[in-house]
Amino acid sequence: MKSIKPIFISATILITLTFLLPSLVVSFSAKEKTAHQNEAVESTPPEKAADSPEPDVAVFRSATEKIETFPLEDYVTGVVAVEMPADFEVEALKAQALAARTYVVNFLLHTEDNTVPEGANITDTVTHQVFKNRDELKKLWGKDFAWKYKKVSEAVQATKGEILTYQDKPITASFFSTSNGYTENSEEYWKDKIPYLKSVESPWDSKAPNFESKKKLSVKEFEQLLGVNIGDSKEVGTIKSKTSGHKVATVQIGDKTFEGREVREKLNLRSTDFQWSRSGDSITIITKGYGHGVGMSQYGANGMAKEGKNYRDIVQHYYHDIHISEANQLFDKKYAAQF
Repeated sequence: MKSIKPIFISATILITLTFLLPSLVVSFSAKEKTAHQNEAVESTPPEKAADSPEPDVAVFRSATEKIETFPLEDYVTGVVAVEMPADFEVEALKAQALAARTYVVNFLLHTEDNTVPEGANITDTVTHQVFKNRDELKKLWGKDFAWKYKKVSEAVQATKGEILTYQDKPITASFFSTSNGYTENSEEYWKDKIPYLKSVESPWDSKAPNFESKKKLSVKEFEQLLGVNIGDSKEVGTIKSKTSGHKVATVQIGDKTFEGREVREKLNLRSTDFQWSRSGDSITIITKGYGHGVGMSQYGANGMAKEGKNYRDIVQHYYHDIHISEANQLFDKKYAAQF
């Protein structure tokens, strides 16, 4: 019996270790895993800690009349690529990315829009934002595709998830090509007074190509387009008032008074900064700038970037009292699962 006891004790110890070792391994593994997790959390910048997956954007393609879906940042890349020249400064492209992303996030948050076909969030036309996918950009850019796409996509990724907000809501991030040296108050072009869309100076635009342009119309064509009769008068019309952005607010032609925007649209002018003169049976119209003039000037943004301003400087110059926020913080429960 004495010879059996040591064997019994050894067996008991062996069995105990058999059950104990796995639990020790699990315990140490759990501690090690927790330590790595804590390390990862500590090394992540607080504002970017919640790196959620991006939502998809359902785009109605006007050419095929079909709906195509793209991850948000791919969609923004496709907008920036066609809305702003790729040879613009990187900081200007970043500012454009914020404007484009803010615009579409508004549509993702407010999907009830009668102008968008059922099942889509947005269209690819000027009604919303012009968009082209990667294959379409290859055809558009040809041999320049590689460097242009790389530059635009890097600008978009550098601002990933960032949008412009005012009082915690996405803004109407309107933009246009070229100002006449000033942007417009929103209410002087669209009637609605929007606090962050106010007139600011934009002197960089004067260096833009075709900053000043001329258009000639026959007197007959001019009269038909505006529904006026100027007869043999040497005076085409009289500018009665101007906007805060030094553009035409109202003009009188004969016995009719027009808003500057109305004249621009009916005569297909580049902007509402226009002046004209008559010579015989033709009228020459000189315009400055290109676009509606409200929000961010793209050539102005590029001019600021050339002077060393970054994209935050740019958007804060053209949009008053706005903040740069994370888009994923604004999506409701309906979209939370996509992030």
